Amino acid sequence: MSPHQTRLEHEYRIAVYPGSFDPVTFGHLDIIRRAAKQFDLVIVAVLNNTTKSPLFSVKERKELLAEVTRDLPNVEIDSFRDLLVRYMRSKQAQVIVRGIRSVTDFEYELQMASTNRQLDEGIETVFMMTNPKYSYLSSSIVKEIAKFNGPVQDLVPPAVEVALQRKYAANTDTSSTIGS
Repeated sequence: MSPHQTRLEHEYRIAVYPGSFDPVTFGHLDIIRRAAKQFDLVIVAVLNNTTKSPLFSVKERKELLAEVTRDLPNVEIDSFRDLLVRYMRSKQAQVIVRGIRSVTDFEYELQMASTNRQLDEGIETVFMMTNPKYSYLSSSIVKEIAKFNGPVQDLVPPAVEVALQRKYAANTDTSSTIGS
C-alpha cells in the first residue's frame, strides 16, 4: 500500500472545541477555522455552565456560532452540560481542541487535559496557539467594552456586534425604567 492510499483511507476524525463562547470572538473563530482544516468534523460545543450567569443564553450562543461558521461545512454547533469526556464519547469524538493565549492559559489547560486523559485515555487534547493579534482577546473584555458602548468591530464578527448592541440596549432600557 502506498503512502497516498494510506492517507485516503484514514479514520474519520471528530474534534470537539468546547467553551462558553459568551460571546464568540474573532479569537474563537480563528481556532474554529484552523481546526476545521485539520479534522473531518469539528463540533463547537457550547458549555451550559449552571454556575455562571452568561450574557447570552445557550440558544443565542448556538445561533451566533451557527451564523459565523455557516461557511464551514464540516463545523457543527451543539451544546452540553455533562462531563466533557462523556459528551465526547456520545459524539464518537477523539480530540478536544483548546486555544492557548498565554502561559496562564497553558497551565490551566494542561491540568484539564491531564484530568480528561485520566478519565478517558482514548481522548487526546490538541492545543492551538492563538493568533498573536488575538492574544489579549477574551469574551469578558468584549462584554466590558460593549457594555459601555465601545467599539467591538475588530473583536467580534458583525452578527455578534449587533447582538451585543441589542443585548446591552435592552438591559439599559430595562434598568432605566426600574429606577424611574
